[in-house]
Amino acid sequence: MIASVIVDVPAKQTDRPFDYRIPEHLEGVITPGMRVVVPFGPRKIQGFVISIQPSSEFEKLRDIIAPMDIVPVLNNELLQLGDWLSEETLCYRISAYQVMLPAALKAKYEKKIRVTIDVNLLPPVLQRVFEKTQMVPFDTIEKDAWRVLQKEIANGHVEFIYEVKERVNKKKRRYVMPHVNEKGLSDSLKLLSIQATKQREIIEFFLANPAPVPLQNLINLLNTSSSAIKGLVNKGILREEEVEVYRDPYENRVFERTEALPLTSEQKRAISPVLQTIEENLHQVFLLYGVTGSGKTEVYLQSIQRVLEKGKEAIVLVPEISLTPQMVKRFKGRFGDEVAVMHSGLSNGEKYDEWRKIQRKEVKVVVGARSAIFAPFENLGIIIIDEEHETSYKQEENPRYHARDVAIQRAKKYGCPVVLGSATPALESFARAKKGVFELLNLPSRMNSGPMPHVEVVDMREELREGNRSMFSRALMEKLKDRLDKQEQTVLFLNKRGHSSFVMCRDCGYVVNCPDCDISLTYHKFSERMKCHYCGYESHVPTQCPECQSEYIRYFGTGTQKIEEELGKVLPEARVIRMDVDTTSKKGAHEKLLTDFGEGKADILLGTQMIAKGLDFPKITLVGVLSADTMLHIPDFRSSEKTFQLLTQVSGRAGRHELSGEVIVQTYTPEHYSIQFASQQDYDLYYEREMQIRKLHHYPPFYYISLITVSHENLMKVVSVTEKITGYIRNSLSPEAIVLGPVASPIPRIKNRYRYQCLIKYKREPQLGRAIKTVLDQYQHESATTGLTISTDVNPYILM
Repeated sequence: MIASVIVDVPAKQTDRPFDYRIPEHLEGVITPGMRVVVPFGPRKIQGFVISIQPSSEFEKLRDIIAPMDIVPVLNNELLQLGDWLSEETLCYRISAYQVMLPAALKAKYEKKIRVTIDVNLLPPVLQRVFEKTQMVPFDTIEKDAWRVLQKEIANGHVEFIYEVKERVNKKKRRYVMPHVNEKGLSDSLKLLSIQATKQREIIEFFLANPAPVPLQNLINLLNTSSSAIKGLVNKGILREEEVEVYRDPYENRVFERTEALPLTSEQKRAISPVLQTIEENLHQVFLLYGVTGSGKTEVYLQSIQRVLEKGKEAIVLVPEISLTPQMVKRFKGRFGDEVAVMHSGLSNGEKYDEWRKIQRKEVKVVVGARSAIFAPFENLGIIIIDEEHETSYKQEENPRYHARDVAIQRAKKYGCPVVLGSATPALESFARAKKGVFELLNLPSRMNSGPMPHVEVVDMREELREGNRSMFSRALMEKLKDRLDKQEQTVLFLNKRGHSSFVMCRDCGYVVNCPDCDISLTYHKFSERMKCHYCGYESHVPTQCPECQSEYIRYFGTGTQKIEEELGKVLPEARVIRMDVDTTSKKGAHEKLLTDFGEGKADILLGTQMIAKGLDFPKITLVGVLSADTMLHIPDFRSSEKTFQLLTQVSGRAGRHELSGEVIVQTYTPEHYSIQFASQQDYDLYYEREMQIRKLHHYPPFYYISLITVSHENLMKVVSVTEKITGYIRNSLSPEAIVLGPVASPIPRIKNRYRYQCLIKYKREPQLGRAIKTVLDQYQHESATTGLTISTDVNPYILM
């Protein structure tokens, strides 16, 4: 039998199946979707079996070396999805298969060197390398031995070996259990000497509970030692066994079971078309457009309940930031152990174990961030994407897929509904719903029938004119004090981390920039360092200006740390919890801070984007947005949409329960329509206005866009290559397509590499995919040899 294998070499020449012979002892063992180790040139690498045939058109075939899995890691549907993904996102098939698997299953290659002749016949420098063992890791060989080594490899005296290793080990736990029956235990108890009290206790314990017990638990329970247990094992009374266990990130948590809540008439209206498609096994995409706090989650939970009753499975995607403990609790509370959770806070091992629970059909629901869309279910009944407008659903490296597109593709295959939920849908989704491509479901009012919070926009220019130089407007300060007196809670939101944005000289205007990127360094007070948030460069904070030697070098802009300090000065009695990348980088920190806030251990929660979504605390009655402009002025056609969405989402954290809420938005551009409409919480008016602007400038949803970015260390090279590419693309497409470029990227240099772009706007261009592929193939050799990189993004979400 012959296996067609996609090998782990992402290149144009290898982006096709290669045929390998299946050795006799592996016939019937190897099936499509398995990973195998195959010889490829002189190396041994990982590959994915995509099909098995009785014969091949090639005569000389090499044998598969070994399978890496006992059961396939990709089912047939995922193998087909891989083909679709590579065509849609213009990536290699191997990249498409890799992205569907947890990181733990990506192969690790270990290079080793083995000597094939008598060590004493080797040159002295190599004799030292191989004096103790015939095989050594490649990394341990000193540089001065390399030239000699190459010569010996060419002579065939030494060989180069690639070993394919798994990145993850299964977690094992030692269990102790009786080795004899109950009578055997009683007899051995009589034979033990009176002095062996610990061993007697252990045997008595097993007489009462004959089930296997983890070794560590037994030691703790009986306050005994491992040597006492060892003694009984040696006597053949007990035995020890290694049992594979799952790493469970939630093993110490007990989730209270919750029951379905009665639905409001609005919720019933919204859920009934979804339930109908579930009953009839129909594929339909629904856009559930509901204001913040309108009870979208309950609609999701009850739809899933119906799917599970039919014996099918469900995938729920939530944005990485709102995968809060609160979200996990809702799903685990309703469906218990039927739920697997996948997010970036888990270790590779934990992710792998959650993925295996799905693969072994031990769970029916997966709740996770973007990559959970590839959960290896085989009988999907519904896919739900919460906060569907979130940009984190788009992967920014190869393959550049959008989870929404993958969800729709998978749901077509299974004939099941997709529910996209949001209070501020992406313009593209809302436009599709208006055109009838998606079905629109409305939840226009809040669950508690409470009013939406009152929003007040404060013009910070006025505050400055009237002599208020603080970061807090007078209105916000007044309300903060009022909440402290009433013992209610406040959320303060700032879309930035760090202390100040940049360091500038007030005499000559010099700004401290990153030497490798064209962007200013951010000051972090905690470590007294300046950092580049793009390449990671760090330096100390200058005491005088490097340009004019002036002492007047100051911090500008505002970060979360700086606000925390200010709060300490103006409201010393307030207890503040700060949440940003710096305070939540430790595992479990995110959960701990939110739990503390929920238990009322703080009055003010100050944070970046991660507090904008999913929080639901009854005592939050005030939300302050400290600067609504940080995103407005980013050179990106979606910046006003992102601002509107973020402000609406943050405002939605206030007054979700009995107490009514207020929101204060501080801005330097109060007249901007996205801030105006966000303060009125009016998505429909905002949509009308934004659509006019998008139409005028030929942007989505009226046009599709694709972006080609070229980068290299030599500026002239980047410009000339981008010029050639732009010219070729322009000639390959119809006159209706708009091709812009070459133009420098909004951040023209990162890590000492210059970046240029070509942007294509189009309605229908069947030739575009082929043209871009030709470009990538054309420059592949140059990319490999000169360090030129060309990246393409079909429907980009970030134009930076």
